[in-house]
Amino acid sequence: MASSFSAGAKVELCKNVPQKSCCALAECFGILLFCNSFSADGIRIITESQEFAQMLPKLFRKAFGVTFDVYPETLEQGKRVFAVNNSEKIRTIMDSYGFDAKNTVALHINLPVVEEDCCKAAFLRGAFLAGGSVTDPGKAYHLELATIHQGVSRQAYTLMHEVLGFYPKIAKRGGGQVLYLKQSDQISDCLAYLGASVASMGIIEAKLEKELNNKVNRRCNCDEANTSKVVEAAQEQLNAIRLLREKGIFEQLAPKLQQAFIAREQNPEASLTELAGMMEPPITKPAMNHRLKKLVELSKEVTQ
Repeated sequence: MASSFSAGAKVELCKNVPQKSCCALAECFGILLFCNSFSADGIRIITESQEFAQMLPKLFRKAFGVTFDVYPETLEQGKRVFAVNNSEKIRTIMDSYGFDAKNTVALHINLPVVEEDCCKAAFLRGAFLAGGSVTDPGKAYHLELATIHQGVSRQAYTLMHEVLGFYPKIAKRGGGQVLYLKQSDQISDCLAYLGASVASMGIIEAKLEKELNNKVNRRCNCDEANTSKVVEAAQEQLNAIRLLREKGIFEQLAPKLQQAFIAREQNPEASLTELAGMMEPPITKPAMNHRLKKLVELSKEVTQ
């Protein structure tokens, strides 16, 4: 099955495994605050990304020196579940972020963990890997980060503005909070900041392709409209010429109008430019248009 655009972005991010301990801790913080469950009762992380599933145990060992109590089946497809149930492991993890496993009621972003610029990027990268997605730009522009912690969403909102220079939008979904972006340039900048440069370029390329297609469509629509106008004008001229011929008006016309009369009558599909070149001597397109309009006006006078 073909990989989605969002899955491709996560594959790209999983290649950037943090080398520094502080960044590993920050990335795990983003994962935990945006995963399915993080509390003193247990940790539960669910992902469909094979690459993220392969990276996650290594990242936790580097950050906390702990292993998961529950791993997904090796050949399991679809959703992969990781869990930590051991109280000592949970206490170790929560202590790393200044939380008291027994007394912490509401989780928040512990600012010292994301103090350095590299750690800010690592945190948001973890948040995207665990609770984020990005829509295929060929269909729509939408990137989001979802968390069940209201305080975390407010702080992540501020953090994203600090590092990206713009605020995401916030929405409620079920019992959680969603931070999201809808502008292509903001999504591209966000992905580039996280480390998904290929996905970022994919957003830009999709936008350019859409703009080009829209420009082509507008041009085609304009050409079709112009063609319709030309056909209608030519038909009106031919009707006028037919009427003037029936009324015996041709011999009464000035020589220049007679030339235009005959040229259009004998060349019903010719353009104004082509007709203008048939005149003796050749004239300009506007001048040819003026002569034909005069014939149409004369036909209307005859019918009055």
